[in-house]
Amino acid sequence: MQHTLRAAITGVGGYVPEYRLTNKILETMVETNDEWIKSRTGIEERRILKGEGKGTSDLGAPAVLNLCEKRGIDPMEIDCLICCTVTPDMTFPATANIICDKIGAKNAFSFDLGAACSGFLYGVTMATTMIESGRYKKVVVVGADKMSSIIDYTDRTTCILFGDGAGAVLLEPNEEGLGIVDTVLKSDGSGAKYLHMKAGGSVKPATIETVQAREHYVYQEGQSVFKFAVVGMADAAYELITRNNVTGDDIAWLVPHQANKRIIDATANRMGIPSEKVMLNIHRYGNTTSGTIPLCLWEWESQLKKGDNLVLAAFGGGFTWGATLVKWAY
Repeated sequence: MQHTLRAAITGVGGYVPEYRLTNKILETMVETNDEWIKSRTGIEERRILKGEGKGTSDLGAPAVLNLCEKRGIDPMEIDCLICCTVTPDMTFPATANIICDKIGAKNAFSFDLGAACSGFLYGVTMATTMIESGRYKKVVVVGADKMSSIIDYTDRTTCILFGDGAGAVLLEPNEEGLGIVDTVLKSDGSGAKYLHMKAGGSVKPATIETVQAREHYVYQEGQSVFKFAVVGMADAAYELITRNNVTGDDIAWLVPHQANKRIIDATANRMGIPSEKVMLNIHRYGNTTSGTIPLCLWEWESQLKKGDNLVLAAFGGGFTWGATLVKWAY
């Protein structure tokens, strides 16, 4: 049987910093407590990148090197590298460019993609079209964010949620019918008012006043975002499996964005997927934004079997959301 060319994930890498910011430590920083955080979010600790002059590329580069080492390829073989992030090292150049320089991927062109927590799904979709075009053989998608750089650790509503980390996947051509099957992606800019950073962009450049007003941190209206996320992520995942004639029974794993345990549970319920088939690492890493889904794949890689059906689902600021159906390739 002749299969059409597909883009398949053929390798996974990950990296998280050593420092653990536990709920107990947060209790000494803001008015909160371990039980409150766990019951509302499912988070117990998150990793934080420490050190002067360290940025998102210092998370992304080791994740890609980990991927290359496991897959047995030289970084020089990479055709393109996409870095999905909302915390670039600098406004420009692209963090992807810096990662390529750090790992010696001198033959790759590279660029950043910003879609907040859905960034990794957007990046995988982009890479898929590049592979399916037949022009590229090895495309790396990195989801990496140093969220600690834009979190206000005096704001107890946001500082409990986020951590730092990076995951990376390699996509290559596949003619066995394995790989990225289908994707549903959505966005709605009217959601910007509920989740954004007030200053630092072209509308409101950095000034002494914006810094003093603490406007260079994540601003989130939690309840509004939660309501949109529960519906958006679940709807996209449901639309995806329905149009591909797949049921919860056919899915080996749901790989959800790790923002909130309650959002994850709602998505699994809508799809008819039991909790034991849901990848969950929010308790250890918190919300690493673009890094959550590839970090899950990195941690569960040994449990994945060739031909397994996976649904990747995310919701992020923008608003952006979506779901991707993957037939695991190795």
